[in-house]
Amino acid sequence: MRAFLFLFSAILMAQTPAPKSPAPAPKAATPATDAKTKAPTAAKSAAKAKAPAAAPGALTTDDQKTVYALGLSIAQQISRLDLSRAELEIVKQAMTDAAAGKPAIELSTWAPKINGLATARSARVAAQEKTKSKAYLVKAAAEPGATRTPSGLVYSELAAGTGPSPKATDKVKVHYRGTLVNGTEFDSSYKRNAPAEFPLNGVIPCWTEGVQRMKVGGKSRLVCPSEIAYGDTGNPSIPGGATLIFEVELLAINP
Repeated sequence: MRAFLFLFSAILMAQTPAPKSPAPAPKAATPATDAKTKAPTAAKSAAKAKAPAAAPGALTTDDQKTVYALGLSIAQQISRLDLSRAELEIVKQAMTDAAAGKPAIELSTWAPKINGLATARSARVAAQEKTKSKAYLVKAAAEPGATRTPSGLVYSELAAGTGPSPKATDKVKVHYRGTLVNGTEFDSSYKRNAPAEFPLNGVIPCWTEGVQRMKVGGKSRLVCPSEIAYGDTGNPSIPGGATLIFEVELLAINP
């Protein structure tokens, strides 16, 4: 959680442009002001005051794109807190206040409480993910050809391979695609056009178990409950408690 605390502190201190001052209210009319002249002027001023702030322009420079990526990274990191829209507005306000040098609270007083909030919210997210995953796991296990193992892995062969299967101590070369139960893709070696190579006993238990069932040239689907994947912690792109679906193609075995 220390890394999370550091990141969240960085969020609060992030430099964001201060909002423009609101349009000044129209000056009070003097007794000599003609009513016909005053009305249009007041209407124009009111319309100007209500005009929405200009949206950010197109991302044209490398710096702009990098800063935007920073925003995406922050959003990904705090997603585990399951913040409501109102709470996200508070985060935005904290950034604005920090940039203006006018924080509403003492950071030193409240920063130590962030870890407690993160722990409680992460547990809530994990519980929600597990609830959502139950129906998916039952459905996956009921599909023709699927096998559910004692660990909870749901294994389905999509294309048969040939030759021996790898051992846990072997190094394998694979192509794969990983998605959440809602279809969101979080990783793909196909998109990178670069197969992955790793010792089979150095990955999540679901892979260690599932890939040992495969043969070279084969392709399989591994449905991995969180207990044999990333657990209740998850990672920046995978919620805690999430069931993961991998399509794996075994390209080679290197003892």
